[in-house]
Amino acid sequence: MIDAGTRLGRYEIRSKLGAGGMGEVYRAHDERLNRDVAIKVLPAALSQDTDRLRRFEQEAQAAGALNHPNILAVYDVGMHDGSPYIVSELLEGEELREQLNDGPLPQRKALDYAQQIAQGLAAAHERGITHRDLKPENLFITTDGRVKILDFGLAKLRPPRNESTSSEIDTRKQITDPGTVMGTVGYMSPEQVRGHEADHRSDIFSFGSILYEMLAGQRAFRRETMAETMTAILKEEPPELSETNAKISLPLEKIVRRCLEKKPERRFQSTSDLGFALEALSTPSGSGFETATSVTMATDDHAVEGRTWFVRNARLAWIAAGVLLLAALMVAIPYFFQRAPAAPTVTRFTIAPPEKLVIGESLALSPDGKVVAFSGTDETGKTLLWIRALDALTPQPLAGTEGGRFPFWSPDGRSLGFFADAKLKRIEIAGGAAQPLADASLEPRGATWGSDGIILFSPNIISPVYRVSAAGGSASPLTEIDQSRSETSHRWPYFLPDGRHFIYFVRGPKKEEQGLFLASVDSKDRRLLLKVESSVAYMPPDAPSRSPGLLLFMRDQTLMAQPFDKDKLELSGEPQAIAEDVVHYGEIGPSALGIFSISTNGVLCYQTGNRSTSQLTWFDRSGKQLGTVGAAGNLSEPVLSPDGQRVAVGMEKEAPGDVWIMELARGTFTRFTFDPHLDRRPIWSPDGSRIVFSSDRNGFDGL
Repeated sequence: MIDAGTRLGRYEIRSKLGAGGMGEVYRAHDERLNRDVAIKVLPAALSQDTDRLRRFEQEAQAAGALNHPNILAVYDVGMHDGSPYIVSELLEGEELREQLNDGPLPQRKALDYAQQIAQGLAAAHERGITHRDLKPENLFITTDGRVKILDFGLAKLRPPRNESTSSEIDTRKQITDPGTVMGTVGYMSPEQVRGHEADHRSDIFSFGSILYEMLAGQRAFRRETMAETMTAILKEEPPELSETNAKISLPLEKIVRRCLEKKPERRFQSTSDLGFALEALSTPSGSGFETATSVTMATDDHAVEGRTWFVRNARLAWIAAGVLLLAALMVAIPYFFQRAPAAPTVTRFTIAPPEKLVIGESLALSPDGKVVAFSGTDETGKTLLWIRALDALTPQPLAGTEGGRFPFWSPDGRSLGFFADAKLKRIEIAGGAAQPLADASLEPRGATWGSDGIILFSPNIISPVYRVSAAGGSASPLTEIDQSRSETSHRWPYFLPDGRHFIYFVRGPKKEEQGLFLASVDSKDRRLLLKVESSVAYMPPDAPSRSPGLLLFMRDQTLMAQPFDKDKLELSGEPQAIAEDVVHYGEIGPSALGIFSISTNGVLCYQTGNRSTSQLTWFDRSGKQLGTVGAAGNLSEPVLSPDGQRVAVGMEKEAPGDVWIMELARGTFTRFTFDPHLDRRPIWSPDGSRIVFSSDRNGFDGL
């Protein structure tokens, strides 16, 4: 117990707020900033416990690394009489447990709390932090209705997905030994009960238990003894929510059920996707709930059926130092907006690229859905287009496509269009020389080939969409960049089946004015379809009697589908998720591009993984990897300083992106630019005293 008036550094203790297994909490006053704060102190009697001390230190590291409105903000750490303490924001309100003691929450309030919890967890999971002790006692409701996630004392720090295993965090001794059961009984996941490895999906299970309790007014797995409770978590299902609260909607109950799946692979695979499903339920109309059910459950193997197939490519490390693996998954896509009577037929297979082939940032599926084209760079640095028949054993290089990027097919499947050498080109699949069609740049932004022999393309990062004949000739701008809306470019054009209408992405510095627009080659008119940052594709109906088709687009790293009538050119209904963890480029790289492609007969091909994580890596002149530098992140275009002591690099850490400088000796990053626009592509001056970089802060890219 620390008496009132005691000083801990610049903080003066005012009163004790509470105590728990991981420490005592006090109200204190920060004299320097003239504000009240909360201080959590590990009791002196426990400070000699090495395990507890490690967990307490980890809580500070985990919470201090996060900055999110739904996570308790950590201000400072220190020591007092040999005991460590954490200084955090002082909250006014009550624990979620206090509200649950009064019975179930109204569905609207429970859904609001659930969305906020999911948003906070998503932020933590994005940083590689798993909570592992999520429970109502660790969720605080402020007086203004905000949810705060508390106590990362049991959090498991781990590198973000795809981070190099040589990182400092990865080589640190794990705080929890394998086989040790951690967490709070009643809210633990099955893998925690077994003492197995627990990742972010364990938090999703705990989240499901909490959401169930908010809706039902009783715990999902509460039994007479701890052993019986753990057995229930492993083998039993909680009662149907409709049995405890008849007002619970079926779509919401299905979301809870999916969170509480015993096997991690059957739950939501990311908290962001869980958040999207919950957000879809927030629509005011009852129909929104039913549509959201289809969206949420469409990816569940027990609820899908249909004749359409897709190929799914596993994570490809796209940076120069990365190790490449191209995998594919062939699976039946459901009748997305219909209830299916039978289970699907599923076939999985792997597409392995030749050894040491680095795969490029796009792919294209042939119109008949039998061949996938992609760009690849071999170990000598030579880039070509490669084609791989889905029934073949290996991909084959396409001669004459040196430097090829962003391939796209002709409607008859006999030719490929692509960009290379600052030109738009085409080449026959059967062989022959590539034919230049129009001027472009080294940074084009996509093209599409219409049924009337028209190719639409975006030649550079600040251009409108141009049109040119597939036979070659004069290219002319088709769209006009609207300066009054601060538009900076039009990119990723996509022809609809009629060969006259197309959809393209409008980019600009104002996120609220970006989106997908519908236009025609016969008119200057256009209209906004969707406010999303994505490329697009059209999936035809499964059968002539089923109309409309589906418009596919990205929402973060989730591939979405929404009904689209190709004749009326109108969207209807609500979007639903088709695939999770799909590669989607943000500000750095070919921004707004989702790595997916679809054939005219409904075959969908996409690449999965987190393209935003890359690792600076040293190599010797023979190509042997020597080691890594610093932590992984969304890094691009690293450039060594003339003296070899620093690296300037673009980093999308605080979007839309800035130039950062790393001190190689320490492996630490320091932010160099602070403008809210996109700064990247740094170049050192010869004496190392200045940096030139690209920025769109004036509405267009400049130096």
